[in-house]
Amino acid sequence: MTAYSQPARVAIVGAGNIADGRHMPAVQAQNGEATVIAVVDVDLRRAEAFAARWGIPASYDSLDRMLREQHPDLVIVCTPPIAHSTAIAACLDAGASVWCEKPPTLSVAEYDAVAAHEREGGPYVSYVFQHRFGSAARALREHIRSGRLGAPLVGVCHTLWYRDDAYFEVPWRGKWETEGGGPTMGHGIHQMDLMLSLMGEWTEVRAAMGTLARDVETEDVSMAMVRFAGGAMVSVINSLLSPRETSYLRFDFPEATVELSHLYGYDNSDWTWTPAPHRVGATAVELGAPLDDEPSSHAAQLRALLRSLRAGERPEASGGDGRRVLAFIAALYESASTGRPVTPDMITPANPYYHSMSGRPAVRDNTVKEKTGV
Repeated sequence: MTAYSQPARVAIVGAGNIADGRHMPAVQAQNGEATVIAVVDVDLRRAEAFAARWGIPASYDSLDRMLREQHPDLVIVCTPPIAHSTAIAACLDAGASVWCEKPPTLSVAEYDAVAAHEREGGPYVSYVFQHRFGSAARALREHIRSGRLGAPLVGVCHTLWYRDDAYFEVPWRGKWETEGGGPTMGHGIHQMDLMLSLMGEWTEVRAAMGTLARDVETEDVSMAMVRFAGGAMVSVINSLLSPRETSYLRFDFPEATVELSHLYGYDNSDWTWTPAPHRVGATAVELGAPLDDEPSSHAAQLRALLRSLRAGERPEASGGDGRRVLAFIAALYESASTGRPVTPDMITPANPYYHSMSGRPAVRDNTVKEKTGV
């Protein structure tokens, strides 16, 4: 078992907006259980400015040097997707656990290669899927497990967001080789991970996608119909073309309809619990809405992650649990590209979509990686 300091020594890799706006506040919300001891960025001046802004004692432009000198317990990887796998492997090999931003890697093949660097008892790598960790999602997951509302029957999982042309002027965005895909990979992945964490194992996906309005290599919209092992059917939409933005999930059970409508995060007030006609008058709490109200957040996931790592246990959103949504996305892209239904057993090393979400051999653009990686 890997030993962890008290407080946990944390390093940040990638001093961009997500580290500033989400990860540093999440660490500070841990009530002294974690402290950031170093920041790394390919632009040393940016790393130094980030360190000065947050009172971090050390800044680097070399991940390897930081790992040798600082020996962190946990490294938070906030780089663009093309740099994820290299950074994760380096940290795991140095004995540091990793919490990596989405998407986990650019392909299922990369995910499996990175997982080979883990060791039993740690270090482990887990991924940022913070929407699993709000109290309402946890309550609904338990109700599905116990059958309190009956088996899920029908679902909706829509990520309807808006990104204008200027958004894609960042060199790595909208390209298969550097972002791994469009809104299916980089945006809707959060809602789809929440859907899968609730609904369990999927058995078939039929999908379509298009590039309708943005000058990108990838799709800017995708749609899918998904079947689950329990028989439920769910519609999925991922869009970056929707001016009225919303993240919307709906699950219909024999006893109730449970809905979540939010944008980038939720609390209990964003959930609606509607009784079936034969239970008219039942309150949300009677249907299963939780009394405690923990919003979905990076802070909530980090709290659970630190608890697991201290116990030497594999955290949520890692291993097979973290892989599920990436394999699902590969299947969605394959179905959308070929017009055929895809099942989980098809996502194997013999399948080109296992190696690349586009189904084409990956040719890495090293100039982009040097500008955005570690």
